[in-house]
Amino acid sequence: MPFTSQQSLPSPTGAQLNLYMREPEGAARGVVQINHGLAEHAARYARFADFLAARGFATYAHDHRGHGGTTAPNTPPRMFGQAPAGDMVIADVEAVHAHIAEHHPGLPVITFGHSMGGLIATNHTLRHPERAAAAAIFNAQFTPGLAVAGAKAVLAWERFRLGSDAASRIIPRLTFQAWAKKIRNRRTDFDWLSRDAEEVDKYVADPLCGWDATVAMWSDLFGFITYCNDDAHFARLPHDKPLFLVGGEHDPSTEGGKLVTRFEERLQGMGFSNLTSKIYDETRHECLNDINRDTVMEDFAAWAEKAVD
Repeated sequence: MPFTSQQSLPSPTGAQLNLYMREPEGAARGVVQINHGLAEHAARYARFADFLAARGFATYAHDHRGHGGTTAPNTPPRMFGQAPAGDMVIADVEAVHAHIAEHHPGLPVITFGHSMGGLIATNHTLRHPERAAAAAIFNAQFTPGLAVAGAKAVLAWERFRLGSDAASRIIPRLTFQAWAKKIRNRRTDFDWLSRDAEEVDKYVADPLCGWDATVAMWSDLFGFITYCNDDAHFARLPHDKPLFLVGGEHDPSTEGGKLVTRFEERLQGMGFSNLTSKIYDETRHECLNDINRDTVMEDFAAWAEKAVD
């Protein structure tokens, strides 16, 4: 089913955010604010929103800059915008959060993010630690600093040769294309997303999915990772805030969930005490679209109910 409502929400950054909403069935117990991944869009989370509605959660999900139906002034497609574009992405998330607070005053909000959205959700949580009651980070690539530095060097070279608004030629080879090759006997280059062939085919057929990001967008994305890699940015975050970290055992983008586990260990080392972490057996990158998605969603709901109660 599609989301039950859709609107264009003006952001203080100048963007017109394509925002989807799903109200809960019965009394609302909380709100889940969804941040989607790279080269996809928020409408793909409608099934998750329906599931959450049946458990008393409202859902808000917007298309990030450069994605889906969101538009921003002086911003070509597949770019977040002109520098500092990463800051504007986080400001857009904050605009949606403020919209939620206006329409659901007093209700606890869970910030949810998948993949790139997990990095965005983490950045927003760190920069606005008082906002969300809890955060759920699914399949996010908390890449080590040396790898990030190498990627930034590549992007600086591409920016010099191609320009910021051109599609990166090298980073996709090191990410999407490399991850595709990790799946044996693959039907498509996107089988690394899910074991569910129907879900993969829908992604491949969707003109709003699977495109090559620009040099500028990749640079901003690695900027999100750099921010998350600095332990000092976690100092303002309450150490008892509920955090849910999820990965897939066969997700090549997180090295089979190892990057998720390392992030959990970092948080434990910093004294965070309210952590829940799951690496799902045989699961690939899109846990919410893999064949075990019902289990993943049930686990999320059980955690979310505790987090808001």
